[in-house]
Parts: sequence; structure tokens; C-alpha cells
Amino acid sequence: MSEFENLVRQIHDCRKCSLSEKRTNAVPGEGSPTADIMFIGEGPGFNEDRDGRPFVGRSGRFLDEMLAAIGLRRPDVYITNVVKCRPPNNRDPLPGEIEACHPYLDAQIEMIAPKVVVMLGKYSFNQFFPGESIGRARGKPRSWNGVTAYPMYHPAAALHNPRLRPVIEDDFRNLLRLIEKPEPGPEKIDEAPAEQLSFF
Repeated sequence: MSEFENLVRQIHDCRKCSLSEKRTNAVPGEGSPTADIMFIGEGPGFNEDRDGRPFVGRSGRFLDEMLAAIGLRRPDVYITNVVKCRPPNNRDPLPGEIEACHPYLDAQIEMIAPKVVVMLGKYSFNQFFPGESIGRARGKPRSWNGVTAYPMYHPAAALHNPRLRPVIEDDFRNLLRLIEKPEPGPEKIDEAPAEQLSFF
């Protein structure tokens, strides 16, 4: 068993917080363990908990559509969440739940070593850059611990507000440029990791 496969098994067996008590499935993530692009959402929802896969509901179909528009598929990227089990009624994860899960996310970032980490939505973005506005930051690459961080609206945002769809489409088109030229532009910020997501 590889180190990455062992990590996935640890997530499936995890009992570190109360979210494990009512889950149907843990949702470690999906995609290539050597991906150049890693997407990080907030947490699993109903469909994800049922299937054990990230982003499989309506927002997941939209994510697949956006990937296809730039010539990518799920096996080309890695998709995960800040927490690996569904919070009840899709509420925001609690600090203790994030604390229990953050070593798994740290390990995924370290093992996959992506060129770009895409933070989907306010909640994911604020785990790395607390207190900042996703509306002001989205679409602007910056540096985070030597990785290019790229904040974007969560795909679900376009389902609730269709006016955001072209914004998300533009951000996806620009994503490929970050792979070709991974160095961030003038917005480069060398931040220490957020306390909850520190590297080992």
C-alpha cells in the first residue's frame, strides 16, 4: 500500500470528531495523486456522503462542465474538501471538526504537491486567508507556502445566482495559464499558513 493509499484508509477509518458518528461515508477526495491542480471545497453534502465521492451533486456536475470546457477531466485533477465528513444539514464545519481534519488536508497537499490549489468558495478560502473577502480575492493568484493559491467562487454559487456563471467561467479559463506560468503576479503574498492548516 502506498503512502497516499494509507492516508485514504486513515480518513475512511477516522473517528476523531462527532461527524463520523452519523456519516454514511467519509469522503477523502478523488482524482490524480500527482495532479497539477487541486480543488478544495468546504465539506461533503448529502450526495457526497451517500456516494463517498466529492462534488457529485448539481454543483459537481457544473464543476465537471467547467473542467471539460478547458480540456480537463476529474482524473486530471484532485478534488477534496476542508472536512471529510458531512456536517449535519450541510451546516458550516465547527472549529473542532476542522482541527480534527486539518492534518489530512495538510498531508494531501504535501503528498500531491500541486502547482495550483484552487480554493472553492468563501469557507475554503478563509481557512487559508482568514477574514478576506472571496468577492475581492477571486480570480487573483497569490502565493501560499510556495504553492499558487487561486480563490474562486464555489460552483454552487452559480446555481443560486446565474449572473456568477460567466465569472466562474472566466476564472476557469485563466486557471490553465497558471499551470503554464505557475508564478503568481503582482498579488504575490508570502503568508504563514493559517493556524488550522499548518504543514507538518
